[in-house]
Amino acid sequence: MKQNIYDNREFFEYYTNMRDTGVTANDFIEQPALKALLPVLKGKSILDLGCGAGAFAKYCIEHDAFHVTGIDISSNMINLAKEKNPDEKISYLCSPFEDLDLSGNQFDLVVSSLAIHYIKDYTSLVKKVNELLKDNGQFIYSTEHPIVTARKEMNNWAKDKEGNKLHWALDHYQEEGKREQHWVIDGVIKYHRTVSSLVNGLIDNGFALEKMVEPQSTAEGLEKMPKIVNEERRPSFLLLKARKINTN
Repeated sequence: MKQNIYDNREFFEYYTNMRDTGVTANDFIEQPALKALLPVLKGKSILDLGCGAGAFAKYCIEHDAFHVTGIDISSNMINLAKEKNPDEKISYLCSPFEDLDLSGNQFDLVVSSLAIHYIKDYTSLVKKVNELLKDNGQFIYSTEHPIVTARKEMNNWAKDKEGNKLHWALDHYQEEGKREQHWVIDGVIKYHRTVSSLVNGLIDNGFALEKMVEPQSTAEGLEKMPKIVNEERRPSFLLLKARKINTN
């Protein structure tokens, strides 16, 4: 059974309230880095994997994209997207990525924000994205950094007796696979993969890697969210940008 934590009432309320503050690592690290990797969006047909509440889909339309298809497994998120970010140029579909049934070679760009680490079969996903993209189309995604997902325990910061953070504890890095955590609720499942597996999964399945980014905070983030300075000690996110190899 595919995981759908965002349709859990407790988790959904926590997550949407947190994102509504506008003071998160998403706002000051991940989203600025993701948007910096985007090509010119004018006239492009875009697939947003894990569209959530539709903010990124709306951003694309505001930057002259031709059309955006937003996919999310959560009915709560899709309903919220239709309520908060409706647009005649956006189609929202409630579906797991793995069950996508769309015709191939139709998108110029596929983007996914912090959803890949919930997918069990990365290779199958990459192959499906490749099929959906036009030749020379691009796949851009962010994921939790493998040094964050590696350790099986969640207490990754080693601290002194006063609770000061000494260093980030890294373990189990080469042991890929399922990680089960408590994040607001019990039983949140993510999948750990090494950096090389993420990169080679693209290269081995019809993509040329164009860019890899381990972002730090914006200046605004350091001002409004001082603890984010810890990104200078270890990155929370990894972003990859790849282009479908022309088959002609």
